[in-house]
Amino acid sequence: MSDPATRLRAAAPILLIALACAALGALGGWYWEARRLRADPAARLATADRAAIEQVVHDYLMAHPEVLPKAMEALERRATADRLGAVRGAVERAHPGAVLGNPAGKVVMVEFTDYACGYCRGSVADVEALIAANPDLKVVVREMPILTPESADAARMALAAAAQGRYAAFHKAMFAAGRPTAQTIAAAARAAGIDPARARQTIAAPETQAELDRNLELARQLGFSGTPSWVIGDLAESGAIGREALGAAIAQARS
Repeated sequence: MSDPATRLRAAAPILLIALACAALGALGGWYWEARRLRADPAARLATADRAAIEQVVHDYLMAHPEVLPKAMEALERRATADRLGAVRGAVERAHPGAVLGNPAGKVVMVEFTDYACGYCRGSVADVEALIAANPDLKVVVREMPILTPESADAARMALAAAAQGRYAAFHKAMFAAGRPTAQTIAAAARAAGIDPARARQTIAAPETQAELDRNLELARQLGFSGTPSWVIGDLAESGAIGREALGAAIAQARS
């Protein structure tokens, strides 16, 4: 049997190789950890630091819960703006004649509307006031008949009125007549001076139904499920939001 010194000399090469492998492993681990920290700066925080920051955020939110709805609104606005960017051109491109205000206006307000919608009826005065106060305002009306079967009949007549250059007159008369029925639609058409024979041709044309289908698809892409809904600049919002909010959006779009 060899003495301990002889055995140590024999094992030395193996020990050196093992130490080298351990060192290389440590260096490799350090390299990949450094890369992870560069890719994820938050990972540089110690667990205690991260816990402290999370506690501060938690305490702030508990003390100021009102920021949560605001944060959700901001998130929704950002998501809506992203959706709007993809379809803005189609949304702001009016069906021929279906325009209120200045047809050549540089500021565009889009309204998705239904003649059976009481909130849409309540918004008529707001839209008229905004048109009067903003000579450069073009209001693109997108017929979105979703409430009753008669809503679609009124919308088709509105597009027939647009084809005859009588859209604004019919739009106002139809809302003034109350909920759409065969009688109120006919009365509004007479009040607007629409030629009945020409109107029947327009209503039967495939382009008329295609426009209504297009409006529903645009509303779906924007996340609108009700009327009135509005697009003004980067604002895309549903509901009777009022003259002041609409006016502020118009001013923002102009600037």
